[in-house]
Formats: sequence, structure tokens, C-alpha cells
Amino acid sequence: MSRSDLVARGAASTASQPGPLSPPRAAYATLWEQSRGRLHPEADSPSRTPFQRDRDRLIHCTAFRRLMHKTQVFVSPTQDHVRTRLTHSLEVAQIARSMARTLGLDEDLTEFLALGHDIGHPPFGHTGEEALDAVMAPYGGYDHNDQALRVVTKLEHRYPDFEGLNLTWESLEGLVKHNGPLIGDRPKAFPDESALPRTIRAYNRRHDLDLTRFAGMEAQVAAISDDIAYNHHDLDDGLRARLFSISEASEAAPHVGAAFRRAADAHPQLDVGGRLAHRREILISEAVRSLIGDMVGDVLAETKRRLAALRPQTVDDIRGADAPVVAFSKDMAVKEHALKAFLFRRMYRNDLVNGKRRRGRQVVRALFKHYMMRPDELPPPRAATASASDEADRAVLVSDYIAGMTDRFAMREAELHTGLKSGLV
Repeated sequence: MSRSDLVARGAASTASQPGPLSPPRAAYATLWEQSRGRLHPEADSPSRTPFQRDRDRLIHCTAFRRLMHKTQVFVSPTQDHVRTRLTHSLEVAQIARSMARTLGLDEDLTEFLALGHDIGHPPFGHTGEEALDAVMAPYGGYDHNDQALRVVTKLEHRYPDFEGLNLTWESLEGLVKHNGPLIGDRPKAFPDESALPRTIRAYNRRHDLDLTRFAGMEAQVAAISDDIAYNHHDLDDGLRARLFSISEASEAAPHVGAAFRRAADAHPQLDVGGRLAHRREILISEAVRSLIGDMVGDVLAETKRRLAALRPQTVDDIRGADAPVVAFSKDMAVKEHALKAFLFRRMYRNDLVNGKRRRGRQVVRALFKHYMMRPDELPPPRAATASASDEADRAVLVSDYIAGMTDRFAMREAELHTGLKSGLV
């Protein structure tokens, strides 16, 4: 289906919509009235825009609920206060929606993309993805963005007339392109369509997602909000878990030290050497809040500078730009890199975290090997389909099943079917 056909379909499907109330949007925003529509046409809602419906469908789907028990950094955390994929996604959505409102973007589309950006992650965080990618290497590998598209276009079964959630073109575009174009000579892009992950490649042939260009600003805001959220909330979790100290983080990332000094100067009663332990916790909260605010302010200022230079009149001007419109300033990018490098060394590669990462990797590998040998032990209807499939198709079905697991369910399944003691809790 050509892009012009999709535009015509979108215009025809939205021209008569009554127009639910929504904040004013800029000309360069992604306008729901001009949506390119859904793969399977549906009647319009009298009370919600297409992007509101997409967000609501995501919130009600099974894969979104499972994020509650999927790892952010700590594997199957026993502490109640550390982040999970779900709480992280909610925090990303809060930051993203605030920036979208300031920039005059569609808040509902932005919120959908922020809430859904991790929907394709397997159990055990990036370790689980690395393990699945390794065992799936003979069959095309594993990519969480590709899996996200697979979840919302195929694996969710909630409607009688189609597989998946039947989301709008704009939501799907943002889901797969929030980090930039997927085809071309840009970083992390694929050289051509044949190199794309399987689901994106197949879906794009049915519903052209314009993979050589950027997504709209809503997707770009969601992507940078993810960076802002996980950097500072991982700093917060790491400090509270005492994986490193305030002084160590401050030395590695001087802007972090400056934020703690500002917080301490403004609130001298928060003496970290005092007898009341909660004073340290409040100081951390105050400093992290300040750091997030500084980074959000920087993104808004840099984005407005780029908008002034580009002078976009429509979202198509945003898609056709030579670089992202939503970005950090050069100075903030250096600070963000310093914090990220420190967290990589002291948190993501911490011995305590690493030990559980290794066990998580073993669980994924053991489950994959088991279900490939015993597809009849998959739940119906996967069991019958996998048993009758060739090796490559069976591997995809097994991968889908494992990718959908929560950390704790994967550990229980590994112990039940393989006897592997996870040692993760």
C-alpha cells in the first residue's frame, strides 16, 4: 500500500470526526485529524481521538500489565521501591507528556509512545534480550523494538476481526522509529529493507511505515524522555541500594555533585551525616528532581532553537529533517554521557547485579532449549502449532512465549521444566 493511499484513507476516515476536546497543537505536531488510519478500517469514536484510543488499547492489553513484573535493572527485585518496567514507563510518560504540552504536540500520542516503548522487552532486562538474541541468532535474532511491533500487531488477541491492537499508522511509526530512521546510513539504521528484523520487514510491506525518515516529534520526545528517566531514576535506585555513594557519583559526573550541593545549600537540615536516615533519602530525591528538571529544560530550549532554524510547517517537515528536532544541547549531551558511563560501570556492571544477570541468562537459555525439544509443553494453542512447525517457525513461537514472560514466571518455569534453580530471589 503506497503512502499516498494511506494519506487518502486517513483523510477520509477522520474528516467527519466531531473533534474531542484537546489542548491546542502546533502546526508541526502530529494531527489526529490527518491520521493515515489503521490497517483494518474501524468506525470513529465520538468521544476519543484515534491516538487516545491507541493509548487506551495499550493500557488494557496483557503485555502492558506484565511490565509490572519485568526487570528494569534489578532482576526480580525483592525491594518494593526499586523500578520495574511498568513504573519506569509511567515515569517516562510523565516527563514526555509535560514536554509535549510545552511544545504544542499531541499529548495522547506522546503518552502512548512513552508507555509502550518497552512493551517488547523480555524478562531479565537487557540480559534477557541478549540471551534471546543469542539463541535466536540462527533464526534471525531478537530485537525488542521488532518484538514491540509483533506484540501490538499480532500477539495480542482482544478483537474478533483482527490480530493485535490495530493501532494507527502514526502510533506504529513512532513505536519502531522513535530512535530514528531504520533504513539508511544513520547510526543504528539498517542498510536496506532486506536487513530489517522480521516483523518490521513483513509489516512494512503491508503498511508502509516510511522507514527512511524520522518519526514525528511525539516519538522523539518519548525517546529522549526515556533517556532522562532511566539515567536519573537508575541513579536514584543505585544510591538507595548503596551500590555507590553520593560522593562517588558526584566525582564521576560533576553536574550531579552540583545538584547535591544546591539541594544541601537550600535545605541545610538535610545533613547526610545526621542521625535520621530519611534525611539522606530526601536529599537524594531533591537532587534527582533538580537533575531531571535541568535536563528537561535543556531539551526544551535546544528543541525550540532547532524549530526556529527549521521553521517546520507540518509534521512532514519534521520527518524530512536531516537530524532529530528534539535533542540535548552539546553541553548537556556531555553531562548525560558522563552520568551514563558512571552508571554503566558502577550499577549495570555491579557484582551484585552481574551475578543475577548471569542467572537470568541461564534461565532464558534453558527455557529456549527445553521448549525447542518439547514444544508440546507450550501452552495451547502454541503447543499444537509449534509441534507441527519447522525448526525456524518453532523457534519464533518459543521466543514469543519466553519474551512475554515476567521475571518470576520465567524462574518458576525454568525450575519446573529444567530443574534449574534460578537463585534470583
